[in-house]
Amino acid sequence: MTSFGYFLSCEEFTPAQLLEQARRAADAGFTRLAVSDHFHPWNDAQGNSPFVWSVIGALSQTVDLPVTTLVTCPTVRLHPAVTAQAAATSSRLLGGRFALGVGTGEALNEHILGDRWPSFDERADMLEEAVEVMRKLFTGRRISHRGTHYTVDNARLYTTPAGRLPVHVSGFGPKAAELAGRIGDGFVTMGPDEEAIGRFREAGGAGKPVIGGLKVCWDPDRDRAVDTAHRLWPSEHLPGELAQILPTPAHFEQASQLVTREQVSENVPCGDDVEEHVAAVRAYVDAGFEEVYVGQMGPGQEAFFAAYREKVLPALAG
Repeated sequence: MTSFGYFLSCEEFTPAQLLEQARRAADAGFTRLAVSDHFHPWNDAQGNSPFVWSVIGALSQTVDLPVTTLVTCPTVRLHPAVTAQAAATSSRLLGGRFALGVGTGEALNEHILGDRWPSFDERADMLEEAVEVMRKLFTGRRISHRGTHYTVDNARLYTTPAGRLPVHVSGFGPKAAELAGRIGDGFVTMGPDEEAIGRFREAGGAGKPVIGGLKVCWDPDRDRAVDTAHRLWPSEHLPGELAQILPTPAHFEQASQLVTREQVSENVPCGDDVEEHVAAVRAYVDAGFEEVYVGQMGPGQEAFFAAYREKVLPALAG
């Protein structure tokens, strides 16, 4: 059975706004939360980027919903040992209701310390080793590790996770889907791509959850909703590997000039047509997702939560 969660966008909202959205999400009937991890927003119009681990700590004291990172990169900007400590503390604060979604990252966030941005194959290898390191640390045993990419010297987590801490692996191509099947406790992918899910299942993901979601713009004025989505999230529609290799918000703004308003209108649920929103979410259900997270773009949060509480979520449950 599919559960429906709310997606908290650290790129677009302040910490206080994210906490208020979490409260409203719980009141509206969403049963889970996902939160993004960025150092930079995708563009200056989004305008935010709080430290996700501080946000998660605050969420643990605000609502009782499970929280998943969608996703964090434990390979460049943060060493996997530090990420493991942050994740274990988050698990403890949330009473075991935390899942760590990880991915190979984007240059947008990971280049900031001046590190070379590796090819995908190298980043995938780094992620596999990082997951290995983190799982060893989650046991609470003292570990040392000398690997291809990381060294850990006599490290031990004294604050361990509250129970088993799932590590879900993100992927958008065939290699990444296969990696998720092989090393992940679940598969994170943002589109209802049945081929990718099939590769994940065949590579070892049978019986493991598939997790993802979408952004929408609920607004009684559809044209205004399209304008909002086009202004704030054109990066969602960039092709190929641009999202992984462009290094700054300014580069994304340049590339996003290629994204037309018509593309956004055709691909993003915009406006207040309940059936459009229901159909967009149901596509994930039909593709086999166990968890689907919906995020509202722009300022219309109150109207979004009211509509999903009264109309969209009941229709999905029916």
